[in-house]
Amino acid sequence: MSKLRFKSVEEATNRKAVKVELPEERVEKYYGKQVFNRQKMFEYLPKDTYDALVKAIDNREPISRETADSVAAGMKRWALDCGARHYTHWFHPLTGSTAEKHDAFVEHDGKGGVIEKFSGKLLVQQEPDASSFPNGGIRNTFEARGYSAWDISSPAFILDNTLCIPTVFISYTGESLDYKTPLLRSLNSVDKAATRVARYFDKDVKHVICNLGWEQEYFLVDEALYAARPDLVMTGRTLMGHESAKNQQLEDHYFGAIPKRVEAFMLDLEYECHKLGIPAKTRHNEVAPNQFELAPIYEECNLANDHNLLLMSVIEEVARRHNFRVLLHEKPFAGINGSGKHNNWSLGTDTGSLLFAPGKTALDNLRFIAFVANVMAAVHKHNGLLKASIINATNAHRLGANEAPPAIISMFLGSQLSEILDKIEKNETDENIELEGKGELSLDVAQIPELLIDNTDRNRTSPFAFTGNRFEYRAVGSSANCASALIALNAAMAAQLDEFADAVDARLAKGEKLEKAIFKEVKKLVKAHRAIQFDGNGYSDEWKEEAARRGLDTETSAPLMYDIYMHPENVEMFEKTGVLNRKEIAARNEVKWEMYTKKIQIESRVLGDLAINHVIPAAVRYQSLLLDNVYKIKELFSGDKSDRIASQNLATIEAISEHISAVKTGVDAMIDSRRAANKITSEREKAIAYHDTVAPKMEEIRYHIDKLELMVDNEIWTLPKYREMLFIR
Repeated sequence: MSKLRFKSVEEATNRKAVKVELPEERVEKYYGKQVFNRQKMFEYLPKDTYDALVKAIDNREPISRETADSVAAGMKRWALDCGARHYTHWFHPLTGSTAEKHDAFVEHDGKGGVIEKFSGKLLVQQEPDASSFPNGGIRNTFEARGYSAWDISSPAFILDNTLCIPTVFISYTGESLDYKTPLLRSLNSVDKAATRVARYFDKDVKHVICNLGWEQEYFLVDEALYAARPDLVMTGRTLMGHESAKNQQLEDHYFGAIPKRVEAFMLDLEYECHKLGIPAKTRHNEVAPNQFELAPIYEECNLANDHNLLLMSVIEEVARRHNFRVLLHEKPFAGINGSGKHNNWSLGTDTGSLLFAPGKTALDNLRFIAFVANVMAAVHKHNGLLKASIINATNAHRLGANEAPPAIISMFLGSQLSEILDKIEKNETDENIELEGKGELSLDVAQIPELLIDNTDRNRTSPFAFTGNRFEYRAVGSSANCASALIALNAAMAAQLDEFADAVDARLAKGEKLEKAIFKEVKKLVKAHRAIQFDGNGYSDEWKEEAARRGLDTETSAPLMYDIYMHPENVEMFEKTGVLNRKEIAARNEVKWEMYTKKIQIESRVLGDLAINHVIPAAVRYQSLLLDNVYKIKELFSGDKSDRIASQNLATIEAISEHISAVKTGVDAMIDSRRAANKITSEREKAIAYHDTVAPKMEEIRYHIDKLELMVDNEIWTLPKYREMLFIR
């Protein structure tokens, strides 16, 4: 066992689960306790204020300053009753995480004291420094002004005695500097476009709501072991480490019994989630050892995304209470599965219809097929953009690694839906589409009832799979802000639905019947965009070749993928839908390239430090012991016997020397590559240089370090190994 901070695994880890004090009442009694939801609004706001605020939220309308003042007074009273003493505008800068600046509820009273005060002006708008966050050149250092503005559709909440008010974040000149602003724009855009199409089938539809159900995967590591791994501390992943003899090959961890320490942590986490209104529902062991998952009930997309970002903050704090550290990196350990965050995306009407679900009538099924066909078209036209929206320096380790979707966007539709599309494409059906509901399966076991079988299987190798009444966007990374993927997806869908509605309206203007007009346009989409459908093994080399022949984007370099944002068809799509303008898109690309460079730069620096200050000294120390042993053998024995006994150690000494030399040479070459890349002024070209010249050298260095780990005495090796970190005790 490593000796850096402890003498044994038992000393490093706490085997006993931390006792969790949960309230005796049922979940519904404390659910949303720390949220200014409609129940709290009704209790703390005057009736006319409550009615005005609810109307504004439901109808997507702004509120008056008078209403804002009244809301602020009630919200402050509720927050103080809950023990809060500060408030903050909580927003999502382009760092990918969240930001907050706390202010106390105090103002001068004019008599030498203070009074607790919170006005509508402070609730609605504040002024964070817009030049200190990533902005892609939109704001210079001397141009610091930016604004955060209240998002009334996402309720305020209390976290650690601070009232948190969800907000957007924009520059002084009006450009978005966050993820929430374009996400809200994309939701409004897809609402209008989808409502336009949904009204062909139901005139009562006023709005279409985008729903999201995310599945958060994560790793847990003992805090003491985490602290002894500088690469985990600094980068969130291990930059070196040989595979454990046992990892996930027995497939015994997936859905296995949850370790007691982890279960205690999960109970605590769920309690905190429920108080904050996060509808945590599912928990289980994931495939890799020490890997777990939490999934909530579906929610409206903007609120769901806020809840996911809040969870990523809360989970860190709860983990530390249980002597754990949580790893949200997409690939913290080599050789075992990484972590994703599947985004289950769906559209539904305010009348209660799910637009991606088959119905009971031919008209309902035509609506279903029409929306599915438009998803096909949107994903096909913008498959490269969708991939660029989820790729970064961390998720690049996971995609295409035979454990996650490949770095090629395709759609899985399943056998029944494929058969329907085949008939449409071959003129074997008309607009009176029939779809089978769930089938029944009998196991011929008396004790087991008949099972209801879904009308589609699952395909875990597909990055974008139809799963019954929704699409599962499986390529999103575990550390990502879901908004990045959903901004692109919603914008593409909105643009496609508007194009579809224009075509249908043109047919109606010529006197065609509604069902015929819709069906003809659906048929055109199916024929034109069937290339995006792939129901086979997305891991196979054959699929990569086939995808290229189909014209799908097969680029694997993250810095080059970002170029696709600025392709004319994507800029036009974003601007047409009002989601992002050209300046905002270009700025976000600059941020993406800069963030990519910085992450690889940090990793290479940490790896160089570990190689020179940990690995090589440990290897040299062990090599010296072996050399000393050879000399002693020579003294004790003579002749052939001495040579035979010493030769084994000499072979190890020689191998260690070769690996040490390779590590030192590799580190020097990596530093030279980094220095050369740092001289490049273009953020794009610098990111490409880091991808092409620095990152590959890191892999070469790791190869030799991992070989040394197998050779050097375990008592001398200073860093915890995979076998020590990956199995919670």
